[in-house]
Amino acid sequence: MIPEQPVSVAVSADLSLEALLSVPASPAGGVVICHPHPLYGGDMENPVVVRVQEVCAAAGLATLRFNFRGVGASGGVHGGGVGEQEDAAAALDALAKAIDGGTLAIAGYSFGSRIAALVAGRDGRIGGIALIAPPLAMSDFGFLEDTRVPTLIVAGTRDQYCPPDDFARFTTARPWIKTIPIEGADHFFFGKLFPLGEAVSQWAQQLPRGRRGP
Repeated sequence: MIPEQPVSVAVSADLSLEALLSVPASPAGGVVICHPHPLYGGDMENPVVVRVQEVCAAAGLATLRFNFRGVGASGGVHGGGVGEQEDAAAALDALAKAIDGGTLAIAGYSFGSRIAALVAGRDGRIGGIALIAPPLAMSDFGFLEDTRVPTLIVAGTRDQYCPPDDFARFTTARPWIKTIPIEGADHFFFGKLFPLGEAVSQWAQQLPRGRRGP
């Protein structure tokens, strides 16, 4: 796999984000990866985020993981979920420029999954969405509609923030979503990073190849 390189993602003239970018010689596409909640220790070095990056890179995708504003070496302060959408959009723009064509996808874990879903719904370039452990018990995901792109939701059967009943109701109402429960996994996927990686790898390999419209 191509090593990740540190880069800076410009959100505005006075705000930039710390990020790691990996671009193979002929990328099949690219994926931006959003980390969990900044106020609870979430950052781009989270083990779930790292695992997602690894399997997406192994599938031939360019990857960009980044720290939301106020995290690590990123500028600014926590934006209450609003500013973070601007961060993810800027990350997508940076990745699109780096790969110069090809499918753009976005993945997010926990808090990052809501940010990813919100941004994906407004960006016509998105060719795939992966939502990992969406906190359905705490956040509203009712806005998620059929995007006609490969959409994956992965959650553990022991996830206290994405209870199995909530997971089942939510996904039953959205039959276009590919759902993969990870047996015995909690919200943090302790001891379950391998099956999580397998699920995300399948999604990454099924992403469409080629440029989508703006």
